[in-house]
Amino acid sequence: MARIMAIDYGGKRTGLAVTDPLQIIANGLATVPSREMIPFLKKYFETEKVEKIIIGEPKNWDDSDTHATPLVEAFIRELQKHFPAIPVERVDERFTSKMAKQSMIDSGLKKKDRRNKALVDEIAATIMLQEYLSK
Repeated sequence: MARIMAIDYGGKRTGLAVTDPLQIIANGLATVPSREMIPFLKKYFETEKVEKIIIGEPKNWDDSDTHATPLVEAFIRELQKHFPAIPVERVDERFTSKMAKQSMIDSGLKKKDRRNKALVDEIAATIMLQEYLSK
C-alpha cells in the first residue's frame, strides 16, 4: 500500500505528516518553508509512494473562508498541476493548531519549546491525518 500525506499549509511554513505504508499510524514528517513545498514534494515522491494528499481547509466558525483560504486554494492548484495523479482531499483544520499546542503541553514540553511554530505545524498535520484515519 501507499502512504497518505497530510498538509497543514501556511503562508510562511507548512507542516507535513504521513501514514505508514499500511495506513495505520500518522507520523510527523517535516515542516518546510511554504515556498519550497513543490521541490520538497517532488523529491519525497521519488522515494515514497503516496496515494492521496489531504490538506487542511481553513474555515471560520460559521464555515466562511478565512484570510488563509485563498493561499490554500492556490496551493491546491499547484499540487494538482505538478502531481495530477495524486488526489487531493480537503479536510477541516479548525481545531488542529489548538490541539497541537495542548498536545505539546500534555507531553511536558518546556514553554520555550512550545513556542516553536514549526513543531506546532507538524503536530497539527499529524493530528489532522490521525483524525482522517479514524473516520
